[in-house]
Amino acid sequence: MDTGLGIDAGGTQTRWALADAAGAIVAEGQVAGLSALQMASAAGRERLRATFEALAHEVLDAARVHGRPRRINAGLTGFGGDAPLLAGWLTELLGVAPQDVSLCNDIEIACRDAFEPGAGYLVYAGTGSIAAFIDAEGTLHRAGGRGVVLDDGGGGFWIAREAMRRIWRREDEQPGAWRDSPLAHAVFDHVGGSDWSFSRQFIYTRERGEIGQLALAVARSADEDEEAREILRQAGVELARLAQALVARFGVRPIVLSGRAAALHPLIAQAMREALQVPGHAILSIEQRTVRPHAAAARLAIRPEPTKT
Repeated sequence: MDTGLGIDAGGTQTRWALADAAGAIVAEGQVAGLSALQMASAAGRERLRATFEALAHEVLDAARVHGRPRRINAGLTGFGGDAPLLAGWLTELLGVAPQDVSLCNDIEIACRDAFEPGAGYLVYAGTGSIAAFIDAEGTLHRAGGRGVVLDDGGGGFWIAREAMRRIWRREDEQPGAWRDSPLAHAVFDHVGGSDWSFSRQFIYTRERGEIGQLALAVARSADEDEEAREILRQAGVELARLAQALVARFGVRPIVLSGRAAALHPLIAQAMREALQVPGHAILSIEQRTVRPHAAAARLAIRPEPTKT
């Protein structure tokens, strides 16, 4: 009973799925988030390896019932190299031949789950943000996804950072102003306190995925706080910019908006739609839905197709 293992690794969580020979998903689960960028340090590599070990434990437990994975297709956020070492860990932990492990950026498998090649654009907002298009020849094109330090506008990390920035700028100008701000109360409850030391510890010591989860607090305060609503609307405008970049390069096609950050609050999708409907230009079709990249990756693993990336 051979299966294909699909992995979708993001900053907040790493999801996996097993697909049988017919492409049906027979098991799935999730472990902690990871990023290929962790390969840049010894501590990061240790955490990444530990996450792979936890994933392998879950997968092999499921494999007792559904069959061991014959091939692995893994999409990792931040991936741009280090394939031999990462593939070697998966080979070792899961007992798959090295030639049967395929690694790519996480957005590629997400895009394949949303559209057939050439059919449309995926805008994905998780911890970070990116837009992607796979053309009819199988080539991946992208806009954004440059990382949270440089950009990733509209993603969870961006929303969290924007909230923190606004709160502390106001504190510089009016110390104690946070007491009248539902947004500040929600943020400070999340980080542990109103003193700067709590915010500093949170922003500068936590993993990017953990910081991105602060966006949940921003969304919770939106019904009471205009500034929170403004941040969420601006997140939608940032995501619209990514879609516009691909439309300008490759023409009008349907757009799918997905990702946990995109689903934080209806204002995000609403602002994105408004930003994309420009008078005098073609009306763009936008659908918000949940994509399942780990499932798409599992199906590709059991029934691999030749692709160009």
